[in-house]
Amino acid sequence: MDAFRALPATARTTLGRHRERAVTDQSALHAVLDEALVCHLGVIVDGCPVVLPTGYGREGDILYLHGSAANRSLAAAVQGEVCVTVTLLDGLVCARSVFHNSMNYRSAVIFGRPRLVTGEAERLAALRVISEHLIPGCWEYARQPSRKELAATAVLALALDEASVKVRAGGPSDEEEDHALATWAGVLPVGMAIGRAEPDPLLPPGVPLPPHVAALQARWSGGGGVPEPGGPASRLER
Repeated sequence: MDAFRALPATARTTLGRHRERAVTDQSALHAVLDEALVCHLGVIVDGCPVVLPTGYGREGDILYLHGSAANRSLAAAVQGEVCVTVTLLDGLVCARSVFHNSMNYRSAVIFGRPRLVTGEAERLAALRVISEHLIPGCWEYARQPSRKELAATAVLALALDEASVKVRAGGPSDEEEDHALATWAGVLPVGMAIGRAEPDPLLPPGVPLPPHVAALQARWSGGGGVPEPGGPASRLER
């Protein structure tokens, strides 16, 4: 088991509400980032806030993001501070009162100033990290990016130096006097599932489903992402 390593506490990462839901172990941050597939990048463009959903990948304590080199938001990101958020929805919490309806979740918020990755070796390594995070095994299987494709792609690196993790797990937090109500209460587990692979109609005849795609499909088929008791959401609960 990895040794406990606390996330640095700052004014921006200290929770204002439900401080008991804060998880301060850096491994919890890594776990959320490694399981989720989409992050939201918040950046100021010409004085206006813009939030972009995008794929990403983590290598150690660096978060890599990518997009079109012509994207104005990515260009603006390296000029100032950004905020990246990631959320895993684990369940819908049905309470006896509307006020206490809630969600079980694991979320991460990261602050910092990203840098534009310009070195060819790191750019390739970062794109591999992002690709493998989304579809493990695809980097070795598919054609490598051409110089034209690389030129059209911007890669950002954001250090995980300032981040917070917040987790809610368990059942509804109803008022004690509501426990006698004949109103159903409980949790509806939520998770990601991948359906049966749909081949591209333009595939040449006889091209089989590659093992890495079959493995990914098997991993998430049938709602395999729904947390079970004792799963990630329960382990991170505070």
